[in-house]
Amino acid sequence: MFDTGPDGSFMQNALAMGIDLSDVSAVVLSHGHYDHCGGVPWLPDNSRIICHPDIARERYAAMTFLGITRKIKKLSCEVDYSRYRMMYTRDPLPIGENFIWSGEIPVVAPEAYGIFGGHDAEPDSILDEGVLIYQSTKGLVIITGCGHRGIANIVRHCQNITGIKRIYALVGGFHLRCASPFTLWRVRRFLQEQKPEKLCGCHCTGAWGRLWLPEITAPATGDVLRF
Repeated sequence: MFDTGPDGSFMQNALAMGIDLSDVSAVVLSHGHYDHCGGVPWLPDNSRIICHPDIARERYAAMTFLGITRKIKKLSCEVDYSRYRMMYTRDPLPIGENFIWSGEIPVVAPEAYGIFGGHDAEPDSILDEGVLIYQSTKGLVIITGCGHRGIANIVRHCQNITGIKRIYALVGGFHLRCASPFTLWRVRRFLQEQKPEKLCGCHCTGAWGRLWLPEITAPATGDVLRF
């Protein structure tokens, strides 16, 4: 299972789709924002969770005015991770036969998406973000949470750690909701070079992302994707 969403709604969704969550062998959390791990308290005790060590850091959206940085909204969530079998890792981790947790995704010039809690306003570049990789017979299927670290950086990292260059599908949030025209153009050009057979953008991909990207589809809750 990849991410939980902000609350326990995933349990009702699974029930409606006839999915037995007691069969879940591991839960992978993409990063520590509330809309991706807020549903963790609804998981059974002792569930196996795979994530980055910084998953529980307190973090906020923020704005700076006249040199003063102020917190606007809390982005992390209150979760008692001691209830679960936690597997923290910064490195890639195989999960079963065909899945890999990416670990940290290198970025040359990371962009800050908020601040960490504490006395100083330390920029938060979402270093804890990782993605889930499925190694299919047709190439890599890369499943993203938000894509904060940049789609191009994510794809290159997945190619490097697997040694597989062919990208069969990209699925998830691409974080293009507020992207500039130049960023949209660069992402479009990169994806045209990669030629993924399936491009499924949801969550924070945004209307502009869906408009600019080639042959993109927008899956929603209840849709089933087969690879």
